[in-house]
Amino acid sequence: MATSNIEIAQQAELWPITRIAQGLGIPDEELEPYGRFKAKVSLRHLRTLQDKPRGRLVLMTAVSPTPAGEGKTTTTVGLGDALTRIGERAMICLREPALGPVFGMKGGAAGGGYAQVVPMEDINLHFTGDFSAIAIATNLLAALIDNHVHHGNALGIDVRRVTWRRVLDVNDRALRDAVIGLGGPSNGYPREDGFDIVVASEVMAIFCLATDLADLKERLGEIVVAYTRDRAPIRARDLHAHGAMAAILRDALAPNLVQTLEHTPAFVHGGPFANIAHGCNSYLATDSALRMADYVVTEAGFGADLGAEKFVDILCRTTGLRPDVAVVVATVRAMKFHGGVEVQGLPHENVAALEQGTANLLRHLKTLRETWGIPTVVAINHRAEDTDAETAALAAAAQSVGVTAVVAKHFSEGGAGAEDLAREVVRLCEERAAQPDDEGALRFTYPDDATLWRKMSAIATRIYGASEITASTAVRAQIKRLQDEGYGGYPVCVAKTQYSFSTDPKLRGAPTGHVVDIREVRLAAGARFVVMICGDIMTMPGLPVTPAANSIDVDDDGRIVGLF
Repeated sequence: MATSNIEIAQQAELWPITRIAQGLGIPDEELEPYGRFKAKVSLRHLRTLQDKPRGRLVLMTAVSPTPAGEGKTTTTVGLGDALTRIGERAMICLREPALGPVFGMKGGAAGGGYAQVVPMEDINLHFTGDFSAIAIATNLLAALIDNHVHHGNALGIDVRRVTWRRVLDVNDRALRDAVIGLGGPSNGYPREDGFDIVVASEVMAIFCLATDLADLKERLGEIVVAYTRDRAPIRARDLHAHGAMAAILRDALAPNLVQTLEHTPAFVHGGPFANIAHGCNSYLATDSALRMADYVVTEAGFGADLGAEKFVDILCRTTGLRPDVAVVVATVRAMKFHGGVEVQGLPHENVAALEQGTANLLRHLKTLRETWGIPTVVAINHRAEDTDAETAALAAAAQSVGVTAVVAKHFSEGGAGAEDLAREVVRLCEERAAQPDDEGALRFTYPDDATLWRKMSAIATRIYGASEITASTAVRAQIKRLQDEGYGGYPVCVAKTQYSFSTDPKLRGAPTGHVVDIREVRLAAGARFVVMICGDIMTMPGLPVTPAANSIDVDDDGRIVGLF
């Protein structure tokens, strides 16, 4: 019987986190330890790094995934370890796992096999409490809104136009829509409300985009939480909420330092979903890592149409970060899935279906290379059931458009199994460094001065292959109002299914000519983007028929079992 992820992690010999920090030049006094194997690095120390040059940034992305995922986090860890093994000073940056998926369908998010960040149980369950702080800050603001209305409503908040929602880090469909304030006058004014999962909240986005504590506080103050009857915006600063919210988040803003199984240093910090938020770990973690290492590998959630698009059009646009290379994780399973094979048939060889499904990979490659101008390599994340014929067909598809495909076996072999991938990444970085600056410049999907409607249209047509975008009269009016109110310069953050380029999760491969309908629009003034919700995507997921929580337990000695 194969050794499980959690068993591999629990059998590993971890180094004290002080030793990992020393390798990065971080003094002990700049660490806030959470036990022996994880610590926060002080914001004071991060400020001392600002004059140091940045290293090379490697963006890990993927094809459109199967429900089980394609192993982006595992490949990020494996590549980081492999870069270290070939003599490079490397570091990785990951998002923190959300408890909702840990207890839901997908399970943990600390990698897998012999490519994991550890301590795996701690990282997957609560970690250093960052998500709790983000949830408390969000819900404090919600409480202050209702309290203000209850005590006279001096700001004139229209309770029908409160846009701020409460959050919870549990998948709970029953809380998507709710009525609060019932039970009489002492309980406030009844109104409609609802809950989102923490990773979909604006505070999470702000947390991950903030450049320092002052920027965090300023952004929190800009959050629009409601409108008056005259449609004037009410912001968090109008309720004097942003100071307390920043105080709650002060310690959480410091990045979390851990290690891989092979002792490569890792920042695991922040965690917005890529299908309902912008899908990247904190800017502070990535920027700081780049000033401590020569190579930094960071992942953007789900396929390149979601996480990578937001990495480029939101994070890079607003912070100045620039990826030197992109790695696209592709699997034999995913290509067969996009070629029409159902989940139960994926373990069986089917080269014809795989070749048909590679259309999905090729579109992602076209986006990365032609739309954004990022040098790219394909990492074939190897599984035991993959046949030589299938692997060769997948590699040939990438090579047909001039992209190198490298088989990576880090899941079973650790960093040693990804050394060829590491060497190709270094080669591409060296090649790019030799180019004139204007040839290697990152390109965006749309210009800053395009209207919100045209920005959404550009994403849908250029990235998703759609023929057009549509919206109801009410949604169109809302978009126009945001444009007229001065938010037209903001980037767009699309919320849609991760399983397809379209808004229909059943439409696999690389569909064209489909229509993207904008169902809802939300202003994220503090995060400084506009969210366009498309299709049936939910900002509060539900649990599956058999939740992962059913298999998680703790024995009499306190040893956690069942995490995956």
